[in-house]
Amino acid sequence: MLSVESLQMNLSSYSSILGRRMVKCEWNLKFSLSPWLFSSKKSTTSIATFASSSELNGASISVAEAESSSSISLCRDSPISGSMEQVMVEYVFGRKKATEVAHYVWKHVVQKGDAVVDATCGNGYDTLALLKLVADKTQRGRVYGMDVQKIALESTSSLLDQFASPNEKELVELFVMSHSQMEDIVPNDVAVRLVAFNLGYLPGGDKKIITRSETTVLALEAAKRILAPGGLISIVTYVGHPGGREEFEKIEEFASRLPVEGWNCCKLHTLNRPLAPMLIFLFKR
Repeated sequence: MLSVESLQMNLSSYSSILGRRMVKCEWNLKFSLSPWLFSSKKSTTSIATFASSSELNGASISVAEAESSSSISLCRDSPISGSMEQVMVEYVFGRKKATEVAHYVWKHVVQKGDAVVDATCGNGYDTLALLKLVADKTQRGRVYGMDVQKIALESTSSLLDQFASPNEKELVELFVMSHSQMEDIVPNDVAVRLVAFNLGYLPGGDKKIITRSETTVLALEAAKRILAPGGLISIVTYVGHPGGREEFEKIEEFASRLPVEGWNCCKLHTLNRPLAPMLIFLFKR
């Protein structure tokens, strides 16, 4: 398991790489992203110290809402801290994509038998990843997937045919509809553990058909209502296409209004790649 000190050494060793790939992480850390990620009761090196060391090599990490009298620190003996550190370091060094970071975080939120929503199925990779997280022999897990394009759900279904078992496929329900309508497909008595958004246009499809800020904000409001405590809204958003920047700004505005007493919100993106995907997590306490 990697310690914070070893991370600092790794960052120093790769200063030339960090000079080319600058990453900005913005957390409001008054409450943790996950019960296992951070702990104020542990006597370990604080994130503020880690950030200070990193800035010397070109990484910019800004922390907001952290208690000055009780520094929130990275728990060395956390069951996932070593792996999470490794994933983040690989992202900083350009060896992990934003979507891969998202998938890794999901593993520490979603449990077998949970209900989850893929709000934008696309070609089905997120749907498949979510299915593998919830599926087990009990057959209680559910994946509710949606997309406005029928061709996207056909691609998703084809991917599931290749990589999911018949029993696993029974746990997936796909709907041709807007993500803003997710409350229409999730039963009232179902507590949703995670809602995933991968916005923009369908890779390999018509780039004129995109998610739009108006419906995305409505979808986030719906996700907020159906999400169970301890659940996560995961968003990968893109700014390189027309309408993408506006959509990102609306998402950022939505997240900034969530009360810190009930939500922890963070944003991850590369500073010197302004058109790179942005990863946003909204964790509900």
